[in-house]
Amino acid sequence: MAKGVILEIRAGAGGDEAAIFAANLFRMYSRYAQSQGWSFLVIDESRNSIGGLKEITMEITGAESYEQLKNESGVHRVQRVPKTEKNGRVHTSTATVAILPKVDAAEIRINPQDLQIDAVRSSGPGGQNVNKRSTAVRIVHLPTNTVVFSQTERSQAQNKEIAMEILRAKVYENMRNREMASLSQERRAQIGTADRSEKIRTYNYPQNRITDHRIGKSWHDLETIIDGKMDPIVKAFRITADKTDL
Repeated sequence: MAKGVILEIRAGAGGDEAAIFAANLFRMYSRYAQSQGWSFLVIDESRNSIGGLKEITMEITGAESYEQLKNESGVHRVQRVPKTEKNGRVHTSTATVAILPKVDAAEIRINPQDLQIDAVRSSGPGGQNVNKRSTAVRIVHLPTNTVVFSQTERSQAQNKEIAMEILRAKVYENMRNREMASLSQERRAQIGTADRSEKIRTYNYPQNRITDHRIGKSWHDLETIIDGKMDPIVKAFRITADKTDL
């Protein structure tokens, strides 16, 4: 059983509001991780000018973290009135979530000759360099054209180690889905195209309701769940899985 996950969140359709929603999801997952006693580390992130997240990659380590979060993969849709909306209209935006199990080095062998490893400067909001030394690491797995990036640590060696963890997770997921031509195709299958119509879950603020469209269940305590108290959703999926196994 996986002892941790690589969690990726990307803003989808909806511009700045989608990025704000992506930041809401990051807050939800990070708070849930804290409530479970899991450790988490932000590996890479890109924010817009108003604090929303264009994308973020984080590593969560803890018992049953993969089992509890694996059902979060997909397109999440939010319906609400953005703070920037002057006419009070409800907007629909999306963000995508991808969950990959962490893989031990002993479980998968990656040929060093298949890797292109570059040391680059860490970047901050807006893309400006925040470190004069090249401590961030970008690794490309040439056979699958999988690109990973880590800039969370000040040491180049530490960033390389973290980037390799992400790479192993992605290559392993790719191997598990051999019918896919590449990991990028696997991710598209997992999270869709981020179009508003492709959703696994809807967060409807005017009605204070979260609906998961896969199991046909709704919860009417949206603010509590988005604040990190995800136990009702996790338990609902476990009950559904138990019934399926009967």
